[in-house]
Amino acid sequence: MATEVLSYLAGFGNEQQSEALPGALPEGRFSPQRCAYGLYAEKFSSTAFTAPRAENRRSWFYRLRPSVVHGEFQPREAGALMTAPLDSAAPPDPLRWDAFAVPDAPQDFVDGLVTLAANGNAHLQAGIAVHLYLANRSMQERFFGNADGELLIVPESGGLRLHTECGVLTISPGEIGVVPRGMKFRVMLMDQTARGYVCENYGMPFGLPERGPVGSDGFANDRDFLSPVAAFEDREGDFELSWKFQGGLYRAAIGHSPLDVVAWVGTSFPYKYDLARFNTMGSVSYDHPDPSIYTVLSSPSDMPGTANADFVIFPGRWMVAEDTFRPPWFHRNFMSEFMGLIHGQYDAKPRGFIPGGASLHNCMTPHGPDREAFEGGSRADLGPERMRDTLAFMFESRFVLVPTRFALECEQRQRGYRACWQDLEKQFDGEP
Repeated sequence: MATEVLSYLAGFGNEQQSEALPGALPEGRFSPQRCAYGLYAEKFSSTAFTAPRAENRRSWFYRLRPSVVHGEFQPREAGALMTAPLDSAAPPDPLRWDAFAVPDAPQDFVDGLVTLAANGNAHLQAGIAVHLYLANRSMQERFFGNADGELLIVPESGGLRLHTECGVLTISPGEIGVVPRGMKFRVMLMDQTARGYVCENYGMPFGLPERGPVGSDGFANDRDFLSPVAAFEDREGDFELSWKFQGGLYRAAIGHSPLDVVAWVGTSFPYKYDLARFNTMGSVSYDHPDPSIYTVLSSPSDMPGTANADFVIFPGRWMVAEDTFRPPWFHRNFMSEFMGLIHGQYDAKPRGFIPGGASLHNCMTPHGPDREAFEGGSRADLGPERMRDTLAFMFESRFVLVPTRFALECEQRQRGYRACWQDLEKQFDGEP
């Protein structure tokens, strides 16, 4: 059984390499006439061949069998997993959900994917889908790949061990893992159950945002992202390869583990990141800054400065701004925001927004602190304050997120969510 061995990135998007057997990586060329150990050379490109060098994602695999060796795909039931474009409508209301329980019926990571919202169009490689995963068993004899987009996995409870073609990554709550578009993997549970969030990114791969005037340090640093070391499986048996393609879910018989890459080199590989390593920036004078300063990863769109998707976190941090309403202010945004909570309490919603739950505030939908947060923020003693037990995140997108019919009709939807603002009374007294 392969175990997790990790390597620090030399630089985000820079070429990495790893071999499980000495000499498995060829020198001086990627596709020699005969590979060492009788391996097959295979190129894996998760961007176009001609993408700019800084954005090009491709790797060479040296494996026991080429990926084409498996049975014919047959359609399989996708369950609650859906893909954009959706046939439902997005209401202009703010939406919020309670946490979803992991069912008693056996289901692995793939079976446990539930789509809450999506936008854009997977066929046109634009937009994202937001899923929950609710799992209670590991993927022992099953493997999965997604040709529709890369997967950003955010655990909320229970750890996951991702066995990928490039090696093994273990992610726990407070960490994230990213699997490139089209890479095969299986998910093993570290605990009896696992629950969390997934951003399926149809667009350009995630990368680090520019720092701009912040300078050369701050936010997430390249060196804190970890890639796996090659660890191949040489297993034969009656296995299943599940594949997501153009919104459909398919299965094919495969007589061996497809995680049989002995060595790899390139720029397209899975990685993990500990969110506690994020170097949070904030105001040291006044005013609550825009949440864009908490961006960990960003998928660009064709509109400059406007992301196809941003992954933003709200971790523990110091609050020192003077004469300032410190919680997030009331606001209406061009960008649409899906939020989740990993642990603790979110400062703008002391009640109702719980770990494992979610909220959605679409383009120009007004939202902000509830009355309790507003009263607390208006009267708080503004000495230095350390926010400790909190870790929320946001999937933000330039496209409106359309909730699935399941998300709109499920019992976890808080149909009285809007009421948290309705007792905000007029305080105008005519005095400055």
